[in-house]
Amino acid sequence: MDEPIEKLIEYFRSLPGVGKKTAQRYAFSIIEGARENAVNFAKAIVEVKDKVKLCKECGNYSSQEICPICQKRNQKLICVVQEPKDIISMEKVKTFDGVYHVLFGCINPLENKGPNDIRIKELLSRVNKNGVQEVIMATNPDVEGEATAMYIAKLLKPMGVKVTRLAQGITIGSDIEFADELTLEKALRSRQEI
Repeated sequence: MDEPIEKLIEYFRSLPGVGKKTAQRYAFSIIEGARENAVNFAKAIVEVKDKVKLCKECGNYSSQEICPICQKRNQKLICVVQEPKDIISMEKVKTFDGVYHVLFGCINPLENKGPNDIRIKELLSRVNKNGVQEVIMATNPDVEGEATAMYIAKLLKPMGVKVTRLAQGITIGSDIEFADELTLEKALRSRQEI
C-alpha cells in the first residue's frame, strides 16, 4: 500500500475506538470523496485545535472564554462531571437548566490522583462566588466516582449547600457517556441528597 494511504490509516487508528478496518474505511472515504470535503475536514481539525480552549468558569471545551452554557444558565445549580464529554450526555436530557463543572478525572489512589489533581478548588471557589444552592454529583457510578462524590460532599456540606447524587439507574461501573437520555433524565429527576 502507498505510504500516504498507510499514514492516513495510522492516524485514524490512533483515535479511540477505531480499529484497523474502520480506519481503512475512513481513509478510503477520504480518498474517494471530493477534494473539497477532505480540505474542509482538515481545516475543521486545525480550527478546533487553534480555537477551542477550556471555559474559564466550568472547564468545558469552548471557542469562547466563557462557554454558552455558563453565559445563559442558572448559576445557582451546578452539575459536577468528570470529563467534558459527560456534558454532551447530560445535555441530551434537555430539562437541566443549571451549569456544569468539569473535574477532569476523579480521586484515584491507584493512579496517584488525589484531590489536588482535579478541579475541586475551582468548584469550591464557584460555590462561594455565585451563592450556589445545589451541587449535583454526576461522577461515574464506580468506586472512584463514588469516592470523589463523597469527598466533595463533605467539603460542601459545611458551606450550607445542598449536595445531591444522580439516582441509580446508571449501571455501577459504567460511564455516564454511554447512558441513554431516558436513563439520565430519570437519574437526574430522582437524585438524592448525600
